[in-house]
Amino acid sequence: MSSTLAKIAEIEAEMARTQKNKATAHHLGLLKARLAKLRRELITPKGGGGGGPGEGFDVAKTGDARIGFVGFPSVGKSTLLSNLAGVYSEVAAYEFTTLTTVPGVIRYKGAKIQLLDLPGIIEGAKDGKGRGRQVIAVARTCNLILIVLDVLKPLGHKKIIENELEGFGIRLNSKPPNIGFKKKDKGGINLTATCPQSELDAETVKSILAEYKIHNADVTLRSDATADDLIDVVEGNRVYIPCIYVLNKIDQISIEELDIIYKVPHCVPISAHHRWNFDDLLEKIWDYLKLVRIYTKPKGQLPDYTSPVVLPYSRTTVEDFCMKIHKNLIKEFKYALVWGLSVKHNPQKVGKDHTLEDEVVIQIVKK
Repeated sequence: MSSTLAKIAEIEAEMARTQKNKATAHHLGLLKARLAKLRRELITPKGGGGGGPGEGFDVAKTGDARIGFVGFPSVGKSTLLSNLAGVYSEVAAYEFTTLTTVPGVIRYKGAKIQLLDLPGIIEGAKDGKGRGRQVIAVARTCNLILIVLDVLKPLGHKKIIENELEGFGIRLNSKPPNIGFKKKDKGGINLTATCPQSELDAETVKSILAEYKIHNADVTLRSDATADDLIDVVEGNRVYIPCIYVLNKIDQISIEELDIIYKVPHCVPISAHHRWNFDDLLEKIWDYLKLVRIYTKPKGQLPDYTSPVVLPYSRTTVEDFCMKIHKNLIKEFKYALVWGLSVKHNPQKVGKDHTLEDEVVIQIVKK
């Protein structure tokens, strides 16, 4: 372990010493690739079996979405969690009160949303210190991450937490790089760029891939990509998660300061203690989760608007809907009748590949 940490520190120091310019670009690319490989060793320990996930961390996934809360001790994260969920979380004035993930569930707009406290993601967790590793495993399964910051000292904390999450292959508020990457058996490295590249050239791409012992591959750069983008694609284990920055303790600042905060992207100012601005926060959470609610209608009855079937926006076909209810339903499926935004006329007969939109009504007709 310590030798890996030492190697990481060494590479980071060399990167800090190296001036950034055209001449050093490919050397830096190489160092970044080495760093990514070492970090992966820390996240996924070598050696099979034995020593399962840490105690109290592997939280069963319930509900329609999962939100992870991250923040330094004493920023009011536990207060926010308990006030949002009415979940009892031991709130005390001293630091480090929450040591295991406490799940709470809230119902919002018909969806069940699981709230998880991700304790102790603080400096050094990505280097395998503390109980960081299991927490990160849970963090990677979240549909949304809330970074809770103290409004009086937000920026330092924000940077540190972002670095931690980045080091674990979690990418916040970003989309996967637009890079095509396909390994081959022979033929060397084929590089195609569909637009001008400011950082990657053939030499840099080759040296990064060589670091991964890849000597034959097709690489297509469809946007102006960085070395980090290419490494993310090669590593292939990155997760892309939306993130909201919750700025707590706004009872301690002026209205003028509050106006400025409102202009910061992905930010919601609140007071956990006074429960100020919770509706704004929940509304933004709903926006970022992009859940799709489907109402079911039994034959000859009115639709049930009280308990929608909730799907993630990436999987909203009629087949996904059937699978969410019961895996055998698709075997008996003949067609579906759909009312709402996803069809041209109401009701419309659709097959299992039809994509459903938020708040449509569906009736399944079996064989």
